Amino acid sequence: MSFKNHSSNNNLDLISVLLISFGLLISSALTGTFIAYPLLAALMLLSLALIRRGFSARSLFHMAVTGARQSLPVVKILLLIGAITAVWMAAGTVPALVYYGTGLISARFFILWAFLLTSGVSVLLGTSFGAAGTIGIALMVMARSGGVDVNPVAGAIIAGAFVGDRCSPMSSSAHLVASITHTSIYSNLRNMVISSLWPMAIALLFYTGLSLLHPLAIADHVLTAELAQVFNLSPVVLLPALAILLLALLRVDVKLAMLVSIGLGVALAHGLQHYTWLSIIRFTLVGYHLDQVTPLQSILLGGGLLPMAKATLIVLLSTAFAGIFAGSRILSFVDTWLSRDRTQPQTACVTVLIAIVSNLFGCTQTIAILLTGQLMQPHYASNEQLALALEDTAVVIAPLVPWNIAGLIPATVLAVSPGFIPYTAYLLLLPLFFACRSYLQPDQSLARET
Repeated sequence: MSFKNHSSNNNLDLISVLLISFGLLISSALTGTFIAYPLLAALMLLSLALIRRGFSARSLFHMAVTGARQSLPVVKILLLIGAITAVWMAAGTVPALVYYGTGLISARFFILWAFLLTSGVSVLLGTSFGAAGTIGIALMVMARSGGVDVNPVAGAIIAGAFVGDRCSPMSSSAHLVASITHTSIYSNLRNMVISSLWPMAIALLFYTGLSLLHPLAIADHVLTAELAQVFNLSPVVLLPALAILLLALLRVDVKLAMLVSIGLGVALAHGLQHYTWLSIIRFTLVGYHLDQVTPLQSILLGGGLLPMAKATLIVLLSTAFAGIFAGSRILSFVDTWLSRDRTQPQTACVTVLIAIVSNLFGCTQTIAILLTGQLMQPHYASNEQLALALEDTAVVIAPLVPWNIAGLIPATVLAVSPGFIPYTAYLLLLPLFFACRSYLQPDQSLARET
């Protein structure tokens, strides 16, 4: 189907809709309004603009459903993440990760350890929000009590949180990339580890230098002592996390691995932490929380199927939005510009640019992944190359945008301003090295053969 009266001067209505949608999304991010509302409003505005151009409501609905259908594998993972986070907390797995992790910290290299510990927890949890909301909060409490500047610490924590968001077998964004590019999650993870070696090495040096400039003045052991009083922290409670790692190494389907981990967690929550079956079911449905009065009440909470339903709704609306973009071809002028013959470095730089713009205007990591993938897919020789490009650009640029939900939520959880962004070295270096690699590789066209 083609647009009615389509011309280069007939894009003002769509530009207006995009600008209004952008304003609604920014306003929502800044005011803390549930982002599904502006997404739904933007979806309706875009649909009305396209109906005026000759599209039927039925065809637009079909496009939206087609786009949303792509996210179904991710929705399953999101719901499992909600369940596993709550169960791990009830089982003592997350408290043990915090307890043993903080016990390793050197006051002189506190910021470096903040990055390393958050990276490890995020790889295990597969969620940046979960990592920031558990070990991240504990580290920030230690930083504030120890007289450390919070921005470098928050930058290290958020960068570490997205190590797992990018390349954990439990990461919803990694599964979304694998789903839309039709690639293997484990092949993508291997490629991501290789591409991140130099950024990771430089980031470790950066955080080592920051640690020496901002050492921890006072070590705070109150939280770890409280954890030991509230939970049984026997090493056996780490079994659910170890099961995920072992099954991932054996390339067992991640959904099955998560179900096994949930089963182990439920057994530990009941047998070792002495929660009733009814309490465990409640935690799984609505999220974990401590009943007893303790400083841990504001730290150890979250997860659950129902709270994750909100994230699921955002993913579905985002993919529906992207489905209409793809099906209506309203961005055909961008395709025309991209279809020009380009060198490998030019294609890489354009990918970075589109990822930045998508994250600025989309306000969610999901929209940025989908739009960047749809626009750049014809210009990469293989799906594996496209998947790596998305992971090194759209995924890691999202938390660098203050009003993007990927950065806004961790910053809100840690109670910091956007001043943390210059200290997210790992996230800043990945897109830079992605672009630089294209200059070092043999110059060849990335476009698919037709």
